[in-house]
Amino acid sequence: MATAIEFNHVGKQYRLGLVSTKTLSHDLNRWWQMSILKKEDPYLKIGEVNDRSTVGDSEYVWALKDIDFKVEQGDVVGIIGKNGAGKSTLLKLLSKVTGPTVGTIRARGRIGALLEVGTGFHPEMTGRENIYMNGAIMGMTKNDISRKLDEIVAFSGCERYIDTPVKRYSSGMTVRLGFAVAAHLEPEILVVDEVLAVGDAEFQKKAIGKMQDVSRGEGRTVLFVSHNMASIQNLCKTGILLEKGTIKKTGMVDDVIHYYISANLSEVGDVSYLNKFKRIGPTTKELEILELNRVSPYRLDSHEDVVFVAKVKRNSRTIRNFQFTTLVDNIASGGTRVGMAYSPEILWPEGKDEAEFEIRIPEHHLARGKYILDVWVGQGDITSSYKYFDSVYDTLTFEVNTIHGIPISEWHNYWGESVWGMSVDAIK
Repeated sequence: MATAIEFNHVGKQYRLGLVSTKTLSHDLNRWWQMSILKKEDPYLKIGEVNDRSTVGDSEYVWALKDIDFKVEQGDVVGIIGKNGAGKSTLLKLLSKVTGPTVGTIRARGRIGALLEVGTGFHPEMTGRENIYMNGAIMGMTKNDISRKLDEIVAFSGCERYIDTPVKRYSSGMTVRLGFAVAAHLEPEILVVDEVLAVGDAEFQKKAIGKMQDVSRGEGRTVLFVSHNMASIQNLCKTGILLEKGTIKKTGMVDDVIHYYISANLSEVGDVSYLNKFKRIGPTTKELEILELNRVSPYRLDSHEDVVFVAKVKRNSRTIRNFQFTTLVDNIASGGTRVGMAYSPEILWPEGKDEAEFEIRIPEHHLARGKYILDVWVGQGDITSSYKYFDSVYDTLTFEVNTIHGIPISEWHNYWGESVWGMSVDAIK
């Protein structure tokens, strides 16, 4: 089968805080070495790995370094890794948003990219006008775009607003239209970043189905970045794990996911702090989760409560009430969601900007295994109009080692909105 994408020893280097070198001596040195002496860029020899959690000695960092892989035509590749690992940078290089510092990238065919909310859209233009503009950028004729227009608009679910300027769209509507355009304008390569996390559950399911149709039915290549391991597992055949700008592991997607999650367990224990959290999608930060502490023991019986404490900061004093939502993922199955719980409405303690809350999930009856928590704070209906103040992923872990009663091993949609109840008490 033909090779659709090829990265040959690709690297991307940045100087922290600056564009170019921004010093006359560095610019003159680079010009002298490269233009006169015909040598390589002297600043490629320096720099550190991209570890966002430490303070380094060099002002240069490698966002990506020595990236070398091939993707066959029609393959669906999941790219995973922590925040700052280089996933989005890799997709931007492939989409030619920016160029590599070293190495070469070869891509066969047109690339449809959905990298960030609103990427490629002009805010003053209507949704319809943006569809035609994006199609023209991809080299399609007006007749080709018109033929696809009704299908794009129907898939996006934005019929009522298609002649409204995009600047008036919500982030979810923008993502819906952006994905519909990228997927329906017949690109040979479809590149999708984590933006699907902005959409609601119904649209995410529809988008995953469309990517499966594009790859399996139409033989196109898909690169998919996500922190949702279940989506990666369901959609992708192979996986690439990035760590600090380098490729840590490649192979079958189940093996890569298992390696990634198992390696992270040593870093997630009784306490999760701010700099450890994965944050996905836009949040308002009107409330912000600062710290999570597990109170219940790591090993539980299925009838024992899961208990932890959340430290939350209020950045907007207009917030009077909110609710917690906790999602539980099965580690052994690659992060598959097995259940969720959300609290009743909670009143913010008067006179405080920071507060601690004890969160208790009783009677979960989970099957024997290892689990990891995602925690959200927000307002509204969790199924449709939830407003995310903050959302953190892959935080506290726990293990169920004995079972009483009928175990829950999977979350079924027919259970409805609330799988478990949850109690929350302000303690400080």
